[in-house]
Amino acid sequence: MILARVLGPIVATQKHSSHAGTKILTVQPIDCEGRDQGETLIAIDGVDAGPGDRVLVTQDGWSASWTIRHPGAAIDAAIIGVVDAIELFDRAIAD
Repeated sequence: MILARVLGPIVATQKHSSHAGTKILTVQPIDCEGRDQGETLIAIDGVDAGPGDRVLVTQDGWSASWTIRHPGAAIDAAIIGVVDAIELFDRAIAD
C-alpha cells in the first residue's frame, strides 16, 4: 500500500476496453506528514477520488484489476481508498 495525494486527472480518449468508463489519475506518493516521497504514479481510480485527496494506492496488479471488476486487466496501480485521518501512536494527523 502506498499513501499518496491526488494531483489530477489524465484524459485518455482511447483506452483498452477493460478500462472503459474508468478515471485515471496522477498521484504523488507522500509520507505520513504529507511530504512528497518518490516519483509520481498513474493509477486507476476505484473510489471517486479527486485532486488534493489523500488516498491509498495498491501496485499489486491482481488487486488493482479487481478495483474495476476486471480481474487480469492490465493495471499497475489503483486507488482503493480515500484517507480521512492518520493516527500515529499518541497523535493524529488531519487534513
